[in-house]
Amino acid sequence: MKKQLAMGLITLATGLVLAACGNSTESGQDNEMAIGILQYMEHDSLSSAREGFLKELEEEGYVEGENLTVDYQNAQGDQANLQSMSERLVGENDAILAIATPAAQALANVTTEDPILFTAVTDPVDAGLVESNEEPGLNISGTSDIVPIEEQVALLLSIAPEANTVGIIYNSSEPNSKIQADMAQKSIEAKGVDVKVLTVTTTNDVQQVMTTLAQEVEAVYIPTDNTMASTMPTIKEITLEYQLPVVAGAAEMVETGALATYGINYEDLGRQTAKMALKIIKDGADPAELPVETSNKLELVINEEIAEALGIDPASIVSPE
Repeated sequence: MKKQLAMGLITLATGLVLAACGNSTESGQDNEMAIGILQYMEHDSLSSAREGFLKELEEEGYVEGENLTVDYQNAQGDQANLQSMSERLVGENDAILAIATPAAQALANVTTEDPILFTAVTDPVDAGLVESNEEPGLNISGTSDIVPIEEQVALLLSIAPEANTVGIIYNSSEPNSKIQADMAQKSIEAKGVDVKVLTVTTTNDVQQVMTTLAQEVEAVYIPTDNTMASTMPTIKEITLEYQLPVVAGAAEMVETGALATYGINYEDLGRQTAKMALKIIKDGADPAELPVETSNKLELVINEEIAEALGIDPASIVSPE
């Protein structure tokens, strides 16, 4: 009888240990996350969005190398890389982050099942990513980096009030850039100022085209264009040589070569996107019903070094609002 009781207690204890282990494993799985990231190319704005995304996840308890696995792919601006990288990420992650429109489009073309979050996309509807910003309708949602074009134009014209012609330069193969450039042109012309628009197709074109533009204008506007953002040091040299104030679409572009902007912070935008990802992964939200968000924080950013080189008092540059 004693032997049977002892065996029963051993069996019960073993069962409790196994149950505890099972619960521990299940809990560990609940606190683990796998994220795929597809970034179109390397430049400060896109990288800041990625860093903000990961920082927000870390603050929510998901640390890379501990309970967060990140498969990061960078196409380096090569469209040919996007297809294979998208296929690699699909089916392997809890969600996939697409940084910039080409990356989001590539992922959307290879899966209608995996949850996709995009960021640094100017017009998700025009890009064919969502049915509407309010009701995406598909397996994809995220944050738009649409900037306050009219306010940025107002900022530029307040810095260069005597400008007769303002230049606009962007990559003609980037739809997001054209949308912004067209809006900026309309806004500038509405102020009675002429506009000179020149475009590039690759980074190799920037120096020559920018030099040509610099000789014909008194100020320059550059949208949040991936090609232009990656070549801001070159643009800086040219605009300083010709003493041209440049207002760009993003804060990161100011840090690397433009004079000023009034716009979004891409790290904050990445953080905002991470919060959307957590709603999907942890709370079971449906991307199809998760509205596209825009930046909830705008800021005036001034490159004081460039201001001084242009003979402009940084304190004289004020927010357009």
